[in-house]
Amino acid sequence: MAFTWSKKLLAVAATALFAVSLAFAQQTTIEEGKRKVVKIEVVIAPDGRVKSSRAMGGHPVLVQTCLDAIKEWKFEPAPEETTQTVEFDFRQ
Repeated sequence: MAFTWSKKLLAVAATALFAVSLAFAQQTTIEEGKRKVVKIEVVIAPDGRVKSSRAMGGHPVLVQTCLDAIKEWKFEPAPEETTQTVEFDFRQ
């Protein structure tokens, strides 16, 4: 009888451990998803070229790549200088 009880206890413990690990994995995925958005403020000259840019938030590993990329962008010409916020979303 004690042998059966220990098997049940082991099965319950294993199930609980599995459920906790699943919850932790899901939480990690959600947190990683939040870190993969980079916000850049861009000042655009009237001729459409990027005059300046600055990071407003995001994962440090991704920010510099986004800043480098946005310097190459060309926007439509406009009557005056404009400022826009651009979001880079790196979700899978």
